[in-house]
Amino acid sequence: MKEISSADFDQFVLKGSKVVIDFYSTECPPCEALAPKFESIAGLFSQDAVFYKIFRQQNRDLAERLGVKSSPTVLFFEDGQEVGLRLSGGIRRYELFESMKVLVGKEKVKEIKSKIQPETSDYDVAILGGGPGGLTAGLYLCQAKINTVLIDVGLPGGNVSTTHMVSNYPGFIEPQPGYMLSHFMSEQTKQCGTSYKVAVDVTKVDLKKKEIILDEYETIKAKKIIVATGTSPNLIGIPGEKELKGNGISYCATCDAKYFVDKDVIVIGGGNSAIEEADFITKFARKVTIIHQFEKLQANKQAQERAFANKKIEFFFEHEPREFKKVDDKIVTEVEDIKTKEKKKFISDGVFIFIGLKPNLSLLSSENIELDNWGYIKTDEDKHTNIDGVYAVGDVSSKKYRQITTAIADGTIAAISITRELDS
Repeated sequence: MKEISSADFDQFVLKGSKVVIDFYSTECPPCEALAPKFESIAGLFSQDAVFYKIFRQQNRDLAERLGVKSSPTVLFFEDGQEVGLRLSGGIRRYELFESMKVLVGKEKVKEIKSKIQPETSDYDVAILGGGPGGLTAGLYLCQAKINTVLIDVGLPGGNVSTTHMVSNYPGFIEPQPGYMLSHFMSEQTKQCGTSYKVAVDVTKVDLKKKEIILDEYETIKAKKIIVATGTSPNLIGIPGEKELKGNGISYCATCDAKYFVDKDVIVIGGGNSAIEEADFITKFARKVTIIHQFEKLQANKQAQERAFANKKIEFFFEHEPREFKKVDDKIVTEVEDIKTKEKKKFISDGVFIFIGLKPNLSLLSSENIELDNWGYIKTDEDKHTNIDGVYAVGDVSSKKYRQITTAIADGTIAAISITRELDS
């Protein structure tokens, strides 16, 4: 696998046969999560296609010409023509395999996958999810000399890693970049001795058997499982959103705001994430228009004061988006005035959506784990769930407040509970 630049594009890609390109950025957790998967796929298909990486920040003109609007973005070329679907954002390993079917054929992919040898690993505790709650549990468990593995479909850090600045984490006088805070937590837990299985696809979870299958071939067996899968951004669910994700619509300001220098951006939402990230985006964008469905913002007062004082930010209250369309290089957002029902069209270079979060439970869809009325996992005070030997911590668990500090408290409680149970 080789890194190329815009100057090499015509020779290596347009004049090549079967080519796969990863457009990546720095300070981009999804890019870092993709890197080992991309390298693995490149190794498996080294005789069938050529794999390249392109640093998007230093090759912006090429990225713009190809319509690459999000990091990472993976493109597939055959004989100089782009083929198949583009992959962007949190790219899964199985998505890469599916796309390789278009490039090299289904039979070749089937043949290569059949040669991957299955593995089995045994641990005392498996932590499913690497946000603050999971990382803290891993830290306490490894310090207690308990054989622990931390599993994450991306890189450790959870939503904190894509938060611009964290100003209310104890121990730091100055606000901390979210990705650095996540990095510190992760490195502390890793250096302590917790094993990491990150940037993997979780094929199957069996909570009763305490088994987790990764990437279709590796089985993790454990005595205890901690579910720390966190939350993910809500989708609006209107026409154009799915189609334009990664092509003008983003859910991560840390990843993509830097590509909107002197451009117009729309932010959907009015909570803490929306307002704090909108303020961050103004460091790059010429103008940010916030569209919010309520008559007032829900963000904390400090964030509101900064936003209202920011001359680059304009607000449209009691408006909701109804459709997104791509017209040339612009995004047309159709919104409706909730009171008058009048519809308006906003033209921008990009849209960022921050409308809340939902628990990540798709991996547990076949499990009989007890949930509350909002879909979060119920636990007792020691973080036990209704399934023996299974715990839930962090934002995925049922509780009144969801903060970094409350997730850390959950991880601490679960780890101490497990330590006492395994020692008894």
